[in-house]
Amino acid sequence: MEKIEIRRVGYLDPDAQALVEAALADLRERYGDGDGDGTPIDAADFDPPRGAFFVAYLDGEPVASGAWRGHGPDGTTAEIKRMYTAPAARGRGLARAVLAEVERSAHEHGRRRVVLETGIRQPEAIQLYLTSGYGRIADFGFYRDAPDVRSFGKELS
Repeated sequence: MEKIEIRRVGYLDPDAQALVEAALADLRERYGDGDGDGTPIDAADFDPPRGAFFVAYLDGEPVASGAWRGHGPDGTTAEIKRMYTAPAARGRGLARAVLAEVERSAHEHGRRRVVLETGIRQPEAIQLYLTSGYGRIADFGFYRDAPDVRSFGKELS
């Protein structure tokens, strides 16, 4: 039986960075963008209480990630970032488990709403968010004017 463990780690943790690079490579392949994601990121954005970064391990190997950081001036919204599952580990519910942990952590730190942006060339991500209670919201952030962007939000209870 596969053992899944989700750990909070720092953004600069080697496992986190390996998954971030894999996620960016995936985005470059899907969109042909040189950066993969040009959204400005500061590692400190993911340090509690401002945010958190999670890595999921499958039988001890890092295979998925997800994070949140504060969004907006009121301190009640979190932005989800760096959701990714390695291709060999897909289809096992890891993304859903990581998303639930990201939401739980954001809520635990006083966030009442989560938002995210993804793109039309990530249909599996869009499906995950729609089946997890997210709805379309006005596009925001670095890619708000890009035609391929899709933004989603969810109220946390």
